[in-house]
Amino acid sequence: QVQLVESGGGLVQAGGSLRLSCAASGRAFKSFGMGWFRQAPGKEREFVSSINWSSGSTYYGDSVKGRFTISRDNSENTVYLQMNSLKSEDTAVYYCAAAAVNSGAKDPYSRSLAYNYWGQGTQVTVNS
Repeated sequence: QVQLVESGGGLVQAGGSLRLSCAASGRAFKSFGMGWFRQAPGKEREFVSSINWSSGSTYYGDSVKGRFTISRDNSENTVYLQMNSLKSEDTAVYYCAAAAVNSGAKDPYSRSLAYNYWGQGTQVTVNS
């Protein structure tokens, strides 16, 4: 059984920062990609960022480019999302996801269907 445990969400003023963490655990778990998605009330789930575990390449949704940074700790099977210059439109539940299927070193893992495991979500609220 693979578990993804997110932390770091909360309430912040516009222009502020938050750092989300996602720790993956499970017997013989190996991830080929990890990513963050978000879903605001009444909206579809949106790709935020991902990292290809094989190549280390990182990818970002257009709405967060230049403001968010994804990083990883290989030894801890943990991925982080540093969110700066937060805006009210960043308010959403943020989900961590892990892909257990190798799609190659060039796959951006930006599609939700690429992921096998999901966290429970963490709420991020940005007050304007």
